[in-house]
Amino acid sequence: MSIVIDQPVEARLVAAAPRMSSIPATLHYDRRDPFAVRMTFPAPATLEGVEVCWTFARDLLTAGLHEAEGHGDVRVRPYGYDRTVLEFHAPEGTAIVHVHSSEIRRFLQATSELVPAGREHLQLDLDNGLAELMRDA
Repeated sequence: MSIVIDQPVEARLVAAAPRMSSIPATLHYDRRDPFAVRMTFPAPATLEGVEVCWTFARDLLTAGLHEAEGHGDVRVRPYGYDRTVLEFHAPEGTAIVHVHSSEIRRFLQATSELVPAGREHLQLDLDNGLAELMRDA
């Protein structure tokens, strides 16, 4: 069984212009980091011309499908029938993208099959992590 899920999604960048341009993005989940998901935007889709990756809680993405969630760098909220808005706040500015909610639900279903919600702690190897910390002490 795979320990990683990578799912391409189509994100629509909300810009000042009335047109919303479509950009590729990838949702990523690794059961070795069971509480987190990553959303990666390839270099050609970013202003800086380098790949940008945001890491945030899987619970935030789940809750944001139903109501506005998040108070920090990443915020998620439903928008209309089948859209979810993800806001990424950085010192350089804010990026706002729309993603089909069905794509997010499919991704979250796959992550739940890999690591059910509420069972994330069972994936953590605390003994090994503690041993690594002690080795450097």
